[in-house]
Amino acid sequence: MLSSSASFDQNLILTGYLGPLQMPIARRTAETLRMRFVDFESRLEDHAEMPGEEVRALYGESRLKTLEDELLSEIALYRGALIAIGGETLMRGAYDMLHTTGPVICATASVDAVLQRLHLALGARFHDPRERDLALGKVRREWSIRKNPDVLVVDTSYLNDAQMVEAISARWREAATVIDWRGV
Repeated sequence: MLSSSASFDQNLILTGYLGPLQMPIARRTAETLRMRFVDFESRLEDHAEMPGEEVRALYGESRLKTLEDELLSEIALYRGALIAIGGETLMRGAYDMLHTTGPVICATASVDAVLQRLHLALGARFHDPRERDLALGKVRREWSIRKNPDVLVVDTSYLNDAQMVEAISARWREAATVIDWRGV
């Protein structure tokens, strides 16, 4: 007999900072776990027909929040999906809706690892203190979700891409108490 927490239809809500290859790593994790991949930011752009920042600039924060809530209402119905979503979005109310569908995992890294990944992502712009501060501020905001006691943390500091995929997958398997019926 399976308990409700041993369900194979648990989602994986993935947030945090993995570096410049964040979406490919999230996508490979979904493939490894044989889950549907949902990139919240891309879905929001499709839904709004423009980037979220543009919605905020043109129509204000309340319109952006309304669009996010509409999309979250749909995504909250998904099962067996890896949902890649920003920590800021989770902090603005999405957490309450999504954490009931599966474990929330926040990818973290040491400051050294983050700086190295930012250097790779920003290139020459990394040497501009303003650009670097903006990028670090975004990472800090992403990680603010860790204050919630139910958020699981995976330290990716010294992991390569394949190891990140495996670490996130293993943490989800453990937290979701998934019986290995699909070989995931």
